[in-house]
Formats: sequence, C-alpha cells, structure tokens
Amino acid sequence: MVNKVTLIGNLGADPEIRSTPGGMSVSTLRIATSSRVKDKEGNWNEATEWHRVVVWGRDAENVHKFCKKGKQLYIEGRLSTKKWQDKDGKDQHTTEVVAESIKFLGGANGEPEATQPPARASNGRDTGRQREDRPSQGAPDDDIPF
Repeated sequence: MVNKVTLIGNLGADPEIRSTPGGMSVSTLRIATSSRVKDKEGNWNEATEWHRVVVWGRDAENVHKFCKKGKQLYIEGRLSTKKWQDKDGKDQHTTEVVAESIKFLGGANGEPEATQPPARASNGRDTGRQREDRPSQGAPDDDIPF
C-alpha cells in the first residue's frame, strides 16, 4: 500500500508554530494548489484547492523562520485523517498532509532566495550537500563552450 502526497503550492497565510508538551515544534500550513479545468462551454478556468499541512521538528522551525504568506513550497508527505467531535457532539473528520520533506521554491514578495536554510535529509539532519536550486560556484555561463 502507498500513502504518498506531492504538492507544489503557495502559502495562504504565515505558518503557525507551537510546541508539544515534550518540546517538539509543530507548524501548521495552509497551501493553495491550482489547476486548469475546462468548463461546459470550453473555456479554461483555474481551480484552487486548499490543503492543511502539518510539519514537525526542525522543518517546522525552518518553515516558521523562512516562509511567509505567498512563499512557494514543494512538499512530500502522507495523508492523515483525524476524527473529532464538534461542540454539538457530532463526529467530524479532518484530512491533512503530514510533511516528510519540504523544499523552498520561489521567493514571496520579492524575497531573495539567499534566506533558505541548508539542504537537509528527510530525517531533519544537515546533509552537507549544496542545494540543487542554488547555482554552483563554478565557471560563469560565458565560459561554457556551447
């Protein structure tokens, strides 16, 4: 069985952060994704979906520190559905994405990309590798022979 979600979307609000009684950081995000759909008349319209994403540990701290409303994120995770009761005692269900890996993409509101944290493995440890989305410190483009 597979429970895998991949999202590329924009933050709909600044991330919220809190700590568990054990001291673990947890951040809640609202991510908007969109797709183009054709209506009955053949016109293209944009359809937006909103996703609740929960981020744990160091990733939660980095998202809170480096991301603001409008920031584009790449998220991999899994779906989790929670059952709870509302104030009237009726059963309710909430489905959320539990993030396992997050990459910061385009800047929000002209924010430079230099504010990104170091690349990290999905277990939250620094990998020491250079981020793939940053240019390497090699020869400038005009030194490339093609």
